[in-house]
Amino acid sequence: MNLPEKLKYTKSHEWVLIEGETATMGITEFAVEQLGDVTLVECPQAGDKVVAGDSMGTIESVKAVSDLYCPISGEIADANAALEDEPEKVNDDCYGDGWIVKITLGDDASEEDLMDATAYEEYLDSLD
Repeated sequence: MNLPEKLKYTKSHEWVLIEGETATMGITEFAVEQLGDVTLVECPQAGDKVVAGDSMGTIESVKAVSDLYCPISGEIADANAALEDEPEKVNDDCYGDGWIVKITLGDDASEEDLMDATAYEEYLDSLD
């Protein structure tokens, strides 16, 4: 399974890339495999406040509807508008063009509950 080292991960299978004061977020390859073909992504809009661990939208597939959980607190800076017409980008490139939102980090943003690639892989192994 592809787990880029530069990313941080959550137990709810979101990834986050923190660059300066901005965090880009999406779902992991594991989540994509569990969901199947993604048909709809509903996420917060620019300006919405989000809190780490809270539900911030949904992702629908041919198999299920799942909540999207915020990996880190802040304010939505941008939502991936391309997913409105092409939600399959999540399946095709979950760590690239399939990103979901960009979050401007809040003062209370913490990476404490995020895992590095090794810890996330160990977590996935524990799910078997």
